[in-house]
Amino acid sequence: MDAKKYNNIKLGIGIGKAVISFLLILLFVWLGYSIKLENFTALYVEDKYLIFLLFTFLIGIVASILFAPINFYTGFYLEHKYKLSNQTFPKWVWENFKGSLVSLVIGVPIMLLFYYTMNQFGSLWWLPFAIIMFFVSVVLSQIFPVLILPLFHKITPFDNEELKNKIDKLAHDAGIKVENIYRFDMSKNTKKANAALTGLGKTKRIILGDTLIDNYSNEEIETVIAHELGHYKRKHIVKNILIGTASSFLTLFLISFFYESSLQIFGFNSISQIAALPLLALWSMLIGLIQTPIGNILSRKYEFEADEYAVKETSLPQQFVQTLEKITDQNLGDKEPHPFVEWFFYSHPSINNRVNAIKNFAEANNIISPVSDESSLSLQSN
Repeated sequence: MDAKKYNNIKLGIGIGKAVISFLLILLFVWLGYSIKLENFTALYVEDKYLIFLLFTFLIGIVASILFAPINFYTGFYLEHKYKLSNQTFPKWVWENFKGSLVSLVIGVPIMLLFYYTMNQFGSLWWLPFAIIMFFVSVVLSQIFPVLILPLFHKITPFDNEELKNKIDKLAHDAGIKVENIYRFDMSKNTKKANAALTGLGKTKRIILGDTLIDNYSNEEIETVIAHELGHYKRKHIVKNILIGTASSFLTLFLISFFYESSLQIFGFNSISQIAALPLLALWSMLIGLIQTPIGNILSRKYEFEADEYAVKETSLPQQFVQTLEKITDQNLGDKEPHPFVEWFFYSHPSINNRVNAIKNFAEANNIISPVSDESSLSLQSN
């Protein structure tokens, strides 16, 4: 009951925040406040790129202040109320501050490149910007595990040799060479558990949260890793890059088209007019509303395929089901969300649907978990 209430609260607040954001941006532009803000910033700086940055920065500051109570409630209060957070308030503020700094370092050059393409290429700005964003995403994927993640977590080598050997074998069978397996201190912030295959090329690595390592058996962790490697084996990473790139180009084209088509409605006469730029956010939100369920349908399909791969490679369907149920309980996930909520908002299938699919796949392929000392002890403890 707590899990459903927790998730419904977060979902309701998320939807409310999105609706409020849309209406505030719409009123900001419709009532002429965006023009007033552009004129205000022009009093202090002359260069149009500096005006653009100051304009964006001031909007960001106001938005941060307006949504601070909501962000505190969902990010700090709610997590503590449901006993999911290990953060003190100063730690929570510090982590958010670091996140904002990283976003600024990455975001400011991207914003300047965006405004440059708009000024240089006119109505075709979306094409060079989409190309730029493709390369930016590749670079960020490469540097995330080695430069960004260590800013927020302590990364240490994984020292369970027995499990490491099993992971090496799983990676070899999946056709991927993963020399780097690491532990990160997820517990400094949360009681939730997670693991991931992250990075590209030489920075590719498996990272395991200490909340997972310390609370799950070797067999259970093995099934989690097998699932992550299943995404690689089933070409989900490559497919996501290709589909994501195509989607990015299409999305930016549609945003550009509707943005330019709506300029006169709001009294603007140039696509590069700074006061008009908030309209981009409105169209982005509307197009994203349509794309969200489509992307989630594909994502859930990939999750089912990765689950099947994990069962096939480990021959541990019982342990895998047990692991998924434990993680769902630990993370306070909703085991049976409303079908529409799952269809529209969930990038992963609900735990009940995943468990049923795993059991059906294991039964159809006659895959039965062997009884080991480790699994017997694990089952007795649960």
